[in-house]
Amino acid sequence: MREIASFGGLLVCHAEDPDDLMRYDGHVDASYRSFEASRPAECEANAVRKIVRLVARTGCRTHILHVSSGLSVDVLRRAKAEGLPVSAETCPHYLTLDCDHIPDNATAVKCCPPIRDLHEQDALWAGLADGTLDGVVTDHSPASADMKAGTLATAWGGVSSLQVGFRAVLTGAMRRGLSLADVVRWMSCNTARLVGLDDRGDITPVLRADLAIIRPYERFVVDATALESRNPICACDGMTLNGVVTRTFVAGRDALSGVREGNLIVRP
Repeated sequence: MREIASFGGLLVCHAEDPDDLMRYDGHVDASYRSFEASRPAECEANAVRKIVRLVARTGCRTHILHVSSGLSVDVLRRAKAEGLPVSAETCPHYLTLDCDHIPDNATAVKCCPPIRDLHEQDALWAGLADGTLDGVVTDHSPASADMKAGTLATAWGGVSSLQVGFRAVLTGAMRRGLSLADVVRWMSCNTARLVGLDDRGDITPVLRADLAIIRPYERFVVDATALESRNPICACDGMTLNGVVTRTFVAGRDALSGVREGNLIVRP
């Protein structure tokens, strides 16, 4: 952290305390609640507390990945009130799913930290609303079907939600009286700013025209087999979401033109 602070870099942390994980490690059965109990919220919050103490000592600008718990939000809220250079994100699956309504052995939604209950979900939304959490990211895991096969104890941990994550968050936000503009700020403006991509992230002259034309009140049912992902796995499979996308532009070019080009994203 001292080395990173010396050149103004950004430390990115997966926050789960390894000692706590060893202590809570137990039997994971078919229920998602048992998997959640094996990696409880305290593991994340304790790791965030340690990180915040080190930020205070070193001044290292630090970003906390995929926050899943209100306990962590409370720690981060206090750290920001003290003026410490910390930021944090959460993910669509933590905002839209809860561990008590996930079917047994639903390996498509196995992830670390795990998805928690509705009380924790409410705390995450509150953290977004008051600015404690800076953004929402997919944390997309393009695991193959073989890697996600098996049981909750053995399957690869990671959620695939890249194509529908924005719409999942939009649906949850609208239910809570939040707006499309809020979701754009969390998932586009703030995320681009965090990593220094100053040429994109907003609809402003001279910036890249990365645009989606969307009907926010029109609904659709997610079908994992119809998504563009190579692996037909999606945490939102079967969900009814708001936000039908009619056109997409990447740097001003229509993404449905038939031209498929990838490029390495670098800071301008």
